[in-house]
Amino acid sequence: MKVSITGLLLAGGLALGSIAAIPAARAAEPFKLSSPAFQDNAPLATKNADDRKDNPNCVGQSVSPPLKWENPPAGTTSYALLLIDPEGRGGLGVVHMVTYGIPVAVTGFAEGELSKPSNKFVGGKSTMGLPVYFGPCTPPGDWHHYTFLLIATDLDPKALQPGLTRDELFAALSGHTKNAAGLIGRFRHPS
Repeated sequence: MKVSITGLLLAGGLALGSIAAIPAARAAEPFKLSSPAFQDNAPLATKNADDRKDNPNCVGQSVSPPLKWENPPAGTTSYALLLIDPEGRGGLGVVHMVTYGIPVAVTGFAEGELSKPSNKFVGGKSTMGLPVYFGPCTPPGDWHHYTFLLIATDLDPKALQPGLTRDELFAALSGHTKNAAGLIGRFRHPS
């Protein structure tokens, strides 16, 4: 009887040890970008489209959608956030937003917050030359896929000067990225 109790206690201890080790064996949760306003690859709201009066394809109010992120990689000190339409300009792409120097303490932006300057980010230069969000101006036809790209970096939030283009930002981030997360919002002209 003593042997079976000892064996039972040993087996129970091993089982408890295995269960306790499971959380340590799990991989860290993934770095994730999301929006409470739309799911990945779902349509953006019309209000998210640009509001330029000189372009009939701009049918919205240029209100940036809310965004949030979680689980930054170890060593992250700042973020860069871009919005790119790869189908724009006949496949040459349109950069709708370039922001960076976002402190690691920031975990998202409220609706409309990226549409105007803020002390939470440094404004770069979009295809339109703007330092903030400008929404879709999609011509009638197929959907365009607006890719929000969040890049975790090890750079000091104040390390980069304002006004960088996407290509200049990517060159400055070379060797300083920790990981990236993406989110796609689709939009097409509501004609």
